[in-house]
Amino acid sequence: MQHPLGHRLRVTGPTEEGTAAGVYGVIIGAAVMASSHATSAGAVIVAVLVTLVIYWSAERYARLVAQRIHEGRRLTAHEVRSQLSGGWEIVTASAVPVTVLAALNLVGVALRTTVLSALVCSALLLCLAGWEMGRHGQLTRIERLVSAAVAGAFGVVMILLKVTLH
Repeated sequence: MQHPLGHRLRVTGPTEEGTAAGVYGVIIGAAVMASSHATSAGAVIVAVLVTLVIYWSAERYARLVAQRIHEGRRLTAHEVRSQLSGGWEIVTASAVPVTVLAALNLVGVALRTTVLSALVCSALLLCLAGWEMGRHGQLTRIERLVSAAVAGAFGVVMILLKVTLH
């Protein structure tokens, strides 16, 4: 999917860290949607985005602290900027499910259905990420299917969580 600004929206990133952050972000976003008791789509979207930004901030902070501990010195401004400019896939990878939620809400679909649709979208994105990671990891077709199924299972668990909680 092409973003209006020309950047490709995807779960897998250009780096190992970016791909891991993207997968993690979709799972976190789905978990927030699944467990949310919000009464409006807007509230669910805000909860997802705020949670993802908090996770990104915590992860970046942990990396800065760990880097300083292991290197035993103050970090340079360049090193700090480098850490703070990375890992955004944890937030941006959930753009498609959040967009699905918002778009369905705008056309009058019931909140429960919009959230379930966004969760299905998340599960499909995770399957796709598993499939793509398998392709780039030079796995066989069967191994890629297993990779996609394992990744998608995280999304399916979130759907089941939503259905059983509410």
